[in-house]
Amino acid sequence: MTGTHSQHRIGIALVVGASIAWSTAPFFTRLLPYDSWTILFWRGLFGGAMIIAIMLVLQGRTSLRDLAEMGTSGWLVASLSTLAMVAFIPSLQLTNVSNVAVIIATGPLVTAAIAWIWLREAIALRTVLAILTALFGVVIIVGHASIGSDVLGIALACLTTVAIAVMTAAVRRNKNRSMVAAAVVSNILGSIVSFPFAQGVAAVTGHDLLILAMFGFFQVALGLTLFFLALRLLPSGQAALISTLETPLMPFWVWLAFHEAPGSRALVGGALVMAAVVADIIGENRARKQPA
Repeated sequence: MTGTHSQHRIGIALVVGASIAWSTAPFFTRLLPYDSWTILFWRGLFGGAMIIAIMLVLQGRTSLRDLAEMGTSGWLVASLSTLAMVAFIPSLQLTNVSNVAVIIATGPLVTAAIAWIWLREAIALRTVLAILTALFGVVIIVGHASIGSDVLGIALACLTTVAIAVMTAAVRRNKNRSMVAAAVVSNILGSIVSFPFAQGVAAVTGHDLLILAMFGFFQVALGLTLFFLALRLLPSGQAALISTLETPLMPFWVWLAFHEAPGSRALVGGALVMAAVVADIIGENRARKQPA
């Protein structure tokens, strides 16, 4: 029981680390004067290379075997990750950012539902309430989200959400098998898909390449690696819930670097998300300490 509890705490720490890494996306994007597809192309290349480096450090040469022997499950995870990445960018271009943020914020609920149907993974009522609270917090953060006639953008945002949810469940289903290699492939595939639409690939300066390399390492490689490792230790719904910490952390980095103070909506909504995640973690710990 003690070992299981310890693994659960490690899983929570890994998802929190992944959320912090993912939340740096607006910070790095602000530093780069290029179109989204160009950023995705270079970020994918650097991200994939960095994940390979992490695998070599952690596993040595055996990590190369993981790349060669991903299997059907590994390719499924890589394909879903790439699909989410590719659908996300056009969704931002075809509909309001608020619409996309709110739709993606339903991810924990979608993930929990898919995990229940596919994996028969039960989700505690406490976690469901926490997910709904976090969703409400995200709605407050993004402001007045309205569904207009931009159906394609909304559909792509929904596709992104479902792809991430199924990917999360797939990683959890294969929790005894490392899926970090799939993160490498997804980044490479993302670069391949982005290249035809990228307008400034050859115009990137040496200084900006350094920023893109940091973007690829911190936001992509570190985030995906930590999240995939965490899914071996946490239920899918809870992992998805904790990852919503990414949303309130995004304006924090922008405020820290560019002195753009977050508005009252960001503060109130962020507090709700934080409270929901912390309450669920505390509730889970108390439930685990109670005798069976």
